[in-house]
Amino acid sequence: MIDLSGKRALVTGGSRGIGAAIVEALAENGADVAFTYQSSSEKASAVARSVESRGRRAVAIQADSADPQAIARAVEDAVAALGGLDILVNNAAIGHSGNIADLNLDDYQTLMDVNVRAPVLFAKAVIPHLRDGGRIITIGSALGERVPFPGVTPYAMSKAALTSFTRGLSRELGPSGITVNLVQPGATDTDANPADGTAADFQRSLTSLGRFGEPKEIANAVVFLASSAASVITGATLTADGGAIA
Repeated sequence: MIDLSGKRALVTGGSRGIGAAIVEALAENGADVAFTYQSSSEKASAVARSVESRGRRAVAIQADSADPQAIARAVEDAVAALGGLDILVNNAAIGHSGNIADLNLDDYQTLMDVNVRAPVLFAKAVIPHLRDGGRIITIGSALGERVPFPGVTPYAMSKAALTSFTRGLSRELGPSGITVNLVQPGATDTDANPADGTAADFQRSLTSLGRFGEPKEIANAVVFLASSAASVITGATLTADGGAIA
C-alpha cells in the first residue's frame, strides 16, 4: 500500500467512472479528497460516503468545468475545506464523435473548454497552494497519441494538447519540487464506454491484452504518480491502454 497520509487532493470529475475510482483509491491510500461533479449529486454523495467509510475526509463540490468562475470557486472551496492542497488530478472531460466536415462550432468549443482550458485553469488556481512534493496529474487518452479510426479527431486533438501542457508545466514547476505528469488510458470499462458496448469488440482487437481496462487500474497509476515513489518522474506520460498504441 502506498502511504498518502496527510495529503490533500482535488480530483475533477470525481463522481463516476475513472474519476470516482481515483477518488476512492487516493482515500484508500490515506489522502483526504475533494472532488468536483457537474450534475450527478446522488453519485457524488455515494463517492463521498465511500471515502468517509475509509476514515478520510471527503468534499463533493458542484462545478461546471466549462465555467472559469466555477473552477476558481471549486479550488477555493477545496482549499478551505481541506486546509490546503497537495495533489491535483485533472480528470473531468467530455467526449465528442463526428468528422471534421460535420463539426458544430459550439460543440467543438465546449469540448476544448472542458478538455483543455479547464486543466489549465485548475492548475493555475491550485499552483499557489502547492509546496515541494506537490503533484499535478492529468488524465489524457491514448487517442491523443494514436487515432486508429475516424470520427474522433476533435477529441483526440484535445487530449494531444495535454502532452505539451504536461511537459511545459513540469519545466515551470520543477524548481519548486512539484511534479507534473500525464496518464493516458485506453478503452476503459465505464458507463461512457462499456466493455459490452457496440464497438467494444473492435476496441479490444486493438489491444495487446485483448481486454478493456478497469477504472481501478487507471486509478492505481494515478496513486503511484501521486506518491513519493514517483518523486523523480515529471513531464512524463504513463500510457495504460493494454498495448493499443504499442
